[in-house]
Amino acid sequence: MSLHPLDKKLRKQLENTIIKARNVAEAAARTALVRLCVGDGKPGEHLTEAMRQQRNKLRAHGRQIGDIKNGQDKQTIEHLVQETAYEQWHRMLFARFLAENSLLIYEDGVTPLSIQDCFELAEDEDGVDGWELAGRYASAMLPQIFRTENPVLTIHFSPEHQRELEKLLEALEPETFQASDSLGWVYQYWQTQKKDEVNKSGNKIGADELSAVTQLFTEPYMVSFLLDNSLGAWWVSHYPQYKDLLPFQYLRYAPELLDDEHTEYKETDIPAAGTFEQWPKALSELKMLDPCCGSGHFLVATLLMLVPMRMKDESLTADEAIERVLTENIHGLELDQRCVEIAAFAVALEAWRYPDSSGYRPLPSLNIAWVGQSIKAKKEDWLSLAGDDEHLYYGMEALYNTFKDAPLLGSLIDPSKSIAKNLLSDGFSNLQPQLNQALQQFEVAENQEAVIAAKGLTLAVDLLNKKYELIATNVPYLKRGKQCKPLQDFTEIH
Repeated sequence: MSLHPLDKKLRKQLENTIIKARNVAEAAARTALVRLCVGDGKPGEHLTEAMRQQRNKLRAHGRQIGDIKNGQDKQTIEHLVQETAYEQWHRMLFARFLAENSLLIYEDGVTPLSIQDCFELAEDEDGVDGWELAGRYASAMLPQIFRTENPVLTIHFSPEHQRELEKLLEALEPETFQASDSLGWVYQYWQTQKKDEVNKSGNKIGADELSAVTQLFTEPYMVSFLLDNSLGAWWVSHYPQYKDLLPFQYLRYAPELLDDEHTEYKETDIPAAGTFEQWPKALSELKMLDPCCGSGHFLVATLLMLVPMRMKDESLTADEAIERVLTENIHGLELDQRCVEIAAFAVALEAWRYPDSSGYRPLPSLNIAWVGQSIKAKKEDWLSLAGDDEHLYYGMEALYNTFKDAPLLGSLIDPSKSIAKNLLSDGFSNLQPQLNQALQQFEVAENQEAVIAAKGLTLAVDLLNKKYELIATNVPYLKRGKQCKPLQDFTEIH
């Protein structure tokens, strides 16, 4: 079950460490990308053929995440710098989270490794240190989070930058990686300086600034209060014989209705929030969504409530209940791709360290999608890939139109407004094989990025189109005066 929250002193140490790590990692990333001439109009003469291919893949990836090609074939690299820094640091950080929970698993799929074990194994590897090897093992365990084909993970930081990051990570106390909410604080601290910069600038908030300004970690008592008085209220109403299964610390009951105002206050056994009679009777049919899932705090908390409920109600083992909850019950959407990775990691970590579960094992695909990506290809080029296939053409056009403003709108997108009902009812996953085949027509470097984008978008459409009984979130608040005009226009209409 969930462990204790992070001690305040350790939380401050984590905050300082992550702020320093971002500065070091971004400096390292910028240096490495400049060395590879990624932003230049043409490759430098010092680049080998392998480095030229790496440069091409990095440029294609940069355009997919928002970098812009301008005059003389030059390209901005700001988005690429940020993603490279984030992925390189967090692969190391997540590897230590796994190792400290005895969940960093050797390639045999069974043996847990410590970071020290990784350094010893790295002695037999050419040009690989212990942290890089630990990151490889973490990537193999979590392919949904660390895509092995992501070109930013092929970048090597300079030795002085790499060692500085390692020292920062090594200085964190082991208890930090055991606490229940450490992962939740990780991304908020990563964005601390960016948020301050945006707020001080006084500029309107658009797609590039939105996550930094609105992405705040929800403290445990807030999550517990909301879930106790929704999912908890439903449980005690429908399974009163098991009402003590979980503590439900924040669950509140309605008072007795008495005529005499001086009569002693008494509670009934009816939850103050109601009994949610409109919800399904079977937990297998209950769908929960956090449409602004951030680092996954609501998803993890819901998992930790539903697993014992389903174990009790359906006589399941911990492993069986976890698999069914992941497959059937919890869903997350997020504007920022980096938060999607943290949320997926947080859910996987909790699934693996749940009491009486069998520890590390392959998990089903998680229903957590990035809804902040748009398609970077020109519309006519994108649609030309459908050829004469009318069904595929309409599907690709619907994806393009639906997600053209995704970096700004995220889960505010309503697919039913722009996608034909027959496409929605068929499920976009049915289009995936045709999409993949069509995307083979892209040049190699572009194709890989487009295939990944298309897969992510089809999952996002499916999750956006589902109906959910429980939508629990901490809504990102941004007052109208700070919104950019496209966001103001959208909220005015909708």
